Amino acid sequence: MAKRIDIGSLSAYYGKFKAIEDISMTVEPKSVTAFIGPSGCGKSTFLRTLNRMHEVAAGAHVEGKVMLDDEDLYAPGVDPVAVRRTVGMVFQRPNPFPTMSIYDNVAAGLKLNGRYKKSELDAVVEKSLKGANLWNEVKDRLNRPGSGLSGGQQQRLCIARAIAVEPQVLLMDEPCSALDPISTIAIEDLIGELKKKYTIVIVTHNMQQAARVSDRTAFFNLAAVGQPGKLIEIDDTERIFSNPSVQATEDYVSGRFG
Repeated sequence: MAKRIDIGSLSAYYGKFKAIEDISMTVEPKSVTAFIGPSGCGKSTFLRTLNRMHEVAAGAHVEGKVMLDDEDLYAPGVDPVAVRRTVGMVFQRPNPFPTMSIYDNVAAGLKLNGRYKKSELDAVVEKSLKGANLWNEVKDRLNRPGSGLSGGQQQRLCIARAIAVEPQVLLMDEPCSALDPISTIAIEDLIGELKKKYTIVIVTHNMQQAARVSDRTAFFNLAAVGQPGKLIEIDDTERIFSNPSVQATEDYVSGRFG
């Protein structure tokens, strides 16, 4: 089941530097929420707090709460690895495991999590590749390296890898920024399909992409270089792009700054 995310008064630090400050929002299940804003305003940092990837950086920590349904992801005793199985992530650049076949790339997370029969792995690999709209393109070359695919195919392979372990949330950090326009359309169409099953949060610098794929949009900004990023406004995407409540949001989406 897709899960609802409730973030309360969240701040994230790199050592003593506060990267984002006092962010609260709700992300509804089976929806797409887009994060927009100028470079350096903390969008990707905030995204990484949602599956505890932020704390992988030395000295990084958070204050505040991230609730997944009724579970506090930062409560004592919560296993970050288990969190990342529940909250999957797709990165900016396609990153298939270069020495692994297409099949093994998709099956990698399952093999880490336990022992599976070959028939069970076969079924999950096929289902995941179909879910990523890649099966028909690769079904006859599953044993070839994933790194031999095109950039757009590699990104869909990474999405297949992420959904193979059946997460409830899928985070995407600028998943189309390294792709050509045709591959970008394929990923955007895929996002529309995936939200039927998953809660999706996407960081994008592409205003048109945010308008096309998301149900709600959150605008982030920072007062000055060296200051923490803040959530300025979150609302239905149509409202953000047509009639935002805050002047800074209107200036950004209309291209007057950023």
